Amino acid sequence: MTHAFAGALPGLARGRLRQRGSRPEPGGRRRLALPSPLRTGRDYDAVGLAERDGRRVMELLPRAGCVLAHGGRWWWIVPPQSDVGVEWPPIALYAVGGMVSGGSEGRAGGADEEPRLVHAPDDREPYTHPLLLHIAVCAVAGVAPAWPREERRP
Repeated sequence: MTHAFAGALPGLARGRLRQRGSRPEPGGRRRLALPSPLRTGRDYDAVGLAERDGRRVMELLPRAGCVLAHGGRWWWIVPPQSDVGVEWPPIALYAVGGMVSGGSEGRAGGADEEPRLVHAPDDREPYTHPLLLHIAVCAVAGVAPAWPREERRP
């Protein structure tokens, strides 16, 4: 088995292989496109919060990667599978592959609007550390961070 094929297996299992770009798909979904200087060719997911919560999370993070505004939400770019083993609070939306829906009808930031850059990191690394983001989101949501517990054998 070649390395390229083996590396694609986890993505296939989670349905991650899809067309790239920010063109809307049926149902008004599109992939958040990273700004040119932050494009690395690596896959990514996104964590979205309402703008009011997003501002509070930004104040808590020691470092933020790329943050985009789309559909009335702020979206943090995180490494793929940052949802595995983490229970994101209900105020957060997790978008596998950065695939997001547009905003509510009649609101600015609908499905036809291009994502707007809110924050670009100084080091050009597009990812926000997912565990630090999770802790900040939990703090804003007023809940304790939750990870699935492993059962320990005596």
